[in-house]
Amino acid sequence: MTQEHPITPPLELIREWALNHDYTYANELWDYIATQAAGWGADQELEACCEWLRHGLPYESHADYLRDARRPKPQSLKEQAYDALDTYIYGEPNPKDKEHTYNIIRRALEALPDKQ
Repeated sequence: MTQEHPITPPLELIREWALNHDYTYANELWDYIATQAAGWGADQELEACCEWLRHGLPYESHADYLRDARRPKPQSLKEQAYDALDTYIYGEPNPKDKEHTYNIIRRALEALPDKQ
């Protein structure tokens, strides 16, 4: 008799990952599935912790703070450009970062519409 762990992905989800991933070698597929499964399991655990916080503490917002801290949203291109500009002007970017900084600002400017 096998007991499923609560963070074991369902077989249907594993099959979906396998079918929706292009791979050349079997090892690539296994690496991809292992990575997806680890992320899925971590998300399940985070949601369980957030649910516990919602019912275990007087302030429901603690669950939202935890989720935001553990799954931060990636910065928008605009936010990246602001940070790059601040570093370029006020910080001391090392020469390796100058090209990266320039490219971020350039991409943000290219994303702006050409209105006259």
